[in-house]
Amino acid sequence: MKDNKILVSEIIKDIKKDMSDEEVLSLLADSKISVNTASETKKGYTLGQRAADKIAKFAGSWAFIFSFVGVLVLWMVLNALLAAGAFDPYPFILLNLVLSCVAAIQAPLIMMSQNRQEEKDRRRAENDYKVNLKTEILIEDLHNKVNRLLARQEQLEKMLKAGEGALRSPSEEKKPAEPSVPADKKTSPHSAEK
Repeated sequence: MKDNKILVSEIIKDIKKDMSDEEVLSLLADSKISVNTASETKKGYTLGQRAADKIAKFAGSWAFIFSFVGVLVLWMVLNALLAAGAFDPYPFILLNLVLSCVAAIQAPLIMMSQNRQEEKDRRRAENDYKVNLKTEILIEDLHNKVNRLLARQEQLEKMLKAGEGALRSPSEEKKPAEPSVPADKKTSPHSAEK
């Protein structure tokens, strides 16, 4: 249990060095370990971080893919139909520049969002670890208590068995057993009349 005190002290800040195991377990059982990591992390986000998350969420969706393909096709068809008066004639150099700019801006936004998601996952994993550690320690304590109860029950059963032997009266122990009569020699009232 001494190693568990060190682990529990990481979870509970109120633990004192002179506490007994039962006091530590009671404090652990009464403390709330789990936290809602999703709501906790959203509170600290800036406007730019929230915008980056929304852009990354949209950029990773089918709606973005279909709308982007639609814009590209519309751009190319419009410039092909306008031919001489097109704002971006056939090799579509301006379209290439726009696509490069979109990729250059979108990549860091997605990476920022992924970094925040990684931070969320790390906090969630830490929270899960603390909850699992608390559960493991409490289950270990319950297991030890059950083992002590079973050992005590076994002692009581031995004492009861020993007590039953001592409680028997001496006359019961010395009384000879009645001889058994074979079934063919037993007489029934009807057989005596014959």
